[in-house]
Amino acid sequence: MKKLTLKLKLLASLMMMSLPLSVLANDTLKAINAEGNSHIESVQLISKTDIPKADRLVSYKHKGIALENNQGKTLSLLKGNFGSIDQRQLKHGLLLATVDLDRQQAMLTVLNDGSDNWTAATYLPKPAFKIEGVCLYQDEAQNGFLFLVGEQGQGEQWLVADATSPIALPQLIRHLSTPPDSEYCQVDDAQSRLYINEENVGIWAYDAHPEADLSRYPIAMTQPFGQLKESAAGMAIVPGGLLVLDAKANVLHTYIDNKGSWQHQSEFALHNVLEPEGISARVEGEQLEVAIKHDAGIAFYTLPWTHTSLTSPPPIPLVKPAIQTDAVPSLGDAADDPAIWVNKANPEQSLILGTDKQGGLVVYDLKGKTQQFLPVGRLNNVDVRHGFHFNGKQIDLAVASNRDHNSLHVFAIDPENRFVTEMGEVSTTAQDIYGLCMYKNKQGDIYTIVNDKDGRFFQYQMQDKQGKIAGELVREFKVATQPEGCVADDKHDRLFIGEENRAVWTLDARADQSTVMTQVMPVGEHLKDDIEGISLYQNDKQDYLVISSQGNDSYVVLDALPPFTYRGVFRIGFNTAAGIDGVSETDGLDVSSVNFGQPWQQGMLVVQDGRNRMPLENQNFKYVPWSEIADQLGLSKLSK
Repeated sequence: MKKLTLKLKLLASLMMMSLPLSVLANDTLKAINAEGNSHIESVQLISKTDIPKADRLVSYKHKGIALENNQGKTLSLLKGNFGSIDQRQLKHGLLLATVDLDRQQAMLTVLNDGSDNWTAATYLPKPAFKIEGVCLYQDEAQNGFLFLVGEQGQGEQWLVADATSPIALPQLIRHLSTPPDSEYCQVDDAQSRLYINEENVGIWAYDAHPEADLSRYPIAMTQPFGQLKESAAGMAIVPGGLLVLDAKANVLHTYIDNKGSWQHQSEFALHNVLEPEGISARVEGEQLEVAIKHDAGIAFYTLPWTHTSLTSPPPIPLVKPAIQTDAVPSLGDAADDPAIWVNKANPEQSLILGTDKQGGLVVYDLKGKTQQFLPVGRLNNVDVRHGFHFNGKQIDLAVASNRDHNSLHVFAIDPENRFVTEMGEVSTTAQDIYGLCMYKNKQGDIYTIVNDKDGRFFQYQMQDKQGKIAGELVREFKVATQPEGCVADDKHDRLFIGEENRAVWTLDARADQSTVMTQVMPVGEHLKDDIEGISLYQNDKQDYLVISSQGNDSYVVLDALPPFTYRGVFRIGFNTAAGIDGVSETDGLDVSSVNFGQPWQQGMLVVQDGRNRMPLENQNFKYVPWSEIADQLGLSKLSK
């Protein structure tokens, strides 16, 4: 087979005249080379930097998957009966995903660097649908995910590999509701974008990230809504755009991504091609090398291509959760806010209190196991303070906002047996109670600050009234729009509050002081609305404010003392080895600098996870060692 060097005369002359590619609309594209074989199922061109001696992977019915050079010579053969294929480069080899047609199961294997042999196959469980297409995706941490697409509108996403190799037991991340009549998919790793065809409708784009919502938008539609004449089949991702096959019309279309606004660029009639289906492309200089699988074999083309990939923002550092809790009892959007109760006598026996806003309060140990569930109603936020004098003894206090009764729901934590008991409720003047935090002043008085969705805050001093829990309203203040998260810095008598769509503010926490507020950080470059959970990490050397930036699933860290210097942002990704998914749409969080033992010597961060993907269960909470955060953001150096 001759080297792929076709330059169409018309294309070459137009390029010399510096005419745009769109001028070539309706031209005929002729193959520079073709290989006839009606038993070919799929073809994938390989980057020449991945395996320099190889050109492509070809799946042959009843024969296997061949690694071939550009003369069509087989360099390695994986025997079997396979269908759709996709590939990604791992640290030490080429990851291949395919469908074993005899077993109707997705399969993974690796061609290790410097070897012509494939590793032992890893099979995914057989799904409840016939697999038509497979496509791989690597996230920002190089974890490998596999999408399975079925013709009847069913799909799945699986975690299948880390950055070096396939994992022993692939994990189902989510079920997908995909378009009917779908057979082809591709993923743009850099943009975390999944493309799926709907044969008679067009090409749809989804967010490929495992923590993303399942929503879609159109890229290339059939007439009269778009330029595709009859159908949408295979597609290939190219820098700054997409190639799409109109199979029934024998036409190749090119689309350009203009910062999210997709534009049809050109269309080419395909010469001597019989019902084209699959397509693969790679960049070579300022042109594309294209392989199209059709009923009679493979046709190869080149196209001029000067477009570049969209610039992606700098990646946000990732940390891994070390522990995840049992799921909360309630379905849907239920878990909300955690609070860390420190067992001062034995920190390793500390507890995490988490609200189930559909049903009550869950108590976890540091291994994430449920110790208690108190089904007391719709609790939204919770906080704790040590050393409350009640009925002649000292107890530790937990208070939660109860949305059923617009009340403060109060609990006692026994320091000796680590048991949480209900103490009662304190009525409030809130009409739609929401966020909550607690504050203890230098005199030992404990306050609960609660807010209403209309922006009002109410500060109550917690009291023992003849053996019954009570609260006295001592102060009110207000922000312009809906707040939720808040945290008190007892050491400096400072209160931080989050106005969800506007900013984080601070004011004096003392009940007899001014309520004039100072802006800490507005929504903008680093902080993306909604502003949700807020907490303080404090030790002898540093005070940090940690904020849930829900709009981009991240966490912002600031100095908790003026001028509130920005220290960085991070996300919580997958811990593939531990089988723990990443975190998205965090509502509440809490953080502590206490040494809880390995791996929490520098403290821990606890966050609510809006989507519990692995396993697929009700929402839960994730625990992250503070040491990981400090290392990623360089905070360890600041504290020395």
